[in-house]
Amino acid sequence: MIEQKLMGLNGDEAVAYALKQINPDVVAAYPITPQTIIVERFSEYVANGEVETEFIAVESEHSALTTCITAEAAGARAFTCTASAGLALMWEMTYVAAGMRLPVVMAVANRALSSPLNIHGDHSDAMGARDSGWIQLYCENSQEAYDTAIQAWRIGEHQEVQLPVMICLDGFILSHTLENVMTLSDEVVKNFVCERVFPKVKGHLREVEYRLDPEQPLTMGSMDLYDFYFEHKRQQEDAIKKSLPVIEKIGKEYGKISGRTYGLLDPYRLKDAEIAIIGLGSTMGTAKVTVDQLRREGVKAGLLRIRAFRPFPVKEIVSALSHVKSVGVLDRSMSFGALGGPLFNEMRNAFYDKSSRPLISDYIYGLGGRDMSPELLRTVFRRLEENMEKGKVSEPVKYVGLKE
Repeated sequence: MIEQKLMGLNGDEAVAYALKQINPDVVAAYPITPQTIIVERFSEYVANGEVETEFIAVESEHSALTTCITAEAAGARAFTCTASAGLALMWEMTYVAAGMRLPVVMAVANRALSSPLNIHGDHSDAMGARDSGWIQLYCENSQEAYDTAIQAWRIGEHQEVQLPVMICLDGFILSHTLENVMTLSDEVVKNFVCERVFPKVKGHLREVEYRLDPEQPLTMGSMDLYDFYFEHKRQQEDAIKKSLPVIEKIGKEYGKISGRTYGLLDPYRLKDAEIAIIGLGSTMGTAKVTVDQLRREGVKAGLLRIRAFRPFPVKEIVSALSHVKSVGVLDRSMSFGALGGPLFNEMRNAFYDKSSRPLISDYIYGLGGRDMSPELLRTVFRRLEENMEKGKVSEPVKYVGLKE
């Protein structure tokens, strides 16, 4: 393991510092709370001459992602970041980036969507983009935000993937909270990320690298009607599924230089658990403390944190939870008109055809940044115990911490 430097960074600063070490070709951004610190800090690196990046202050988030798409198409490494309404304004271009198979990296400081107006953290924004074709990686803490911001380039640019990557960190809870972050040296990060390698495609005249080059003409993002559109969407599906082992492989390689190995999932005290919760992001750090407390009281509790929500690691989740009797899904967003939140629906679908499956119930919490305390988490575990004792789920969807 290589020597590292301890720094005090919030989640936004951790992403910005990783970005400085990567030194991308283009950063295009428009400020929005709670991601603004990322581009503020990075703009200081630019002004101080610490990076060679072309920093483009655009007039909107739609323009920010459009700029990144055009830069990536020309062969540059491009980064942007946003939150909430900013991601919503990018909506059209999120599909374009994925459909053109351009590995843009974007950090999203997750924040609630209006109306009513709220600037605090939940997962409504990124969950709304879950079907746009982006890889989505959710971070538990600022250390993981730093580490993921380095790994994302290797994942998205992998020859069998070639897709954009979204780094999700909870707004304010992570974006603005100071934590200890172990950082690698600039040289180590540079060597790990390596130079971008372009896939070869059949151009108009010959086989060429997949990037725009006047000397070797290539059409990108052209009209694609019913004769081939379907086939190209199927290729996207193949690519995002192929990213599952790539995410694990890159996470293991990163562990060899940092001592911090990452995968698709993060199980905690799960091997002999009878009841368990599953969720995303910073809440799962608090949940680990609650699990430890319950274990000391003789309760066989555990948890499973999902790091990769897209692609959804069905096989790995089923393997991790098949022996658990009662599972509670934590959803920090709502899917209006559906039975439960997005993660709950993914979970029930994953287990639908399995002969051995846990009782699964949904717990919607923390919308608009409302706190999920250890005591509220204990109420979830108590309900899981009740379901286990009854042998059935009385209420499939519950709201935790709601003023009723």
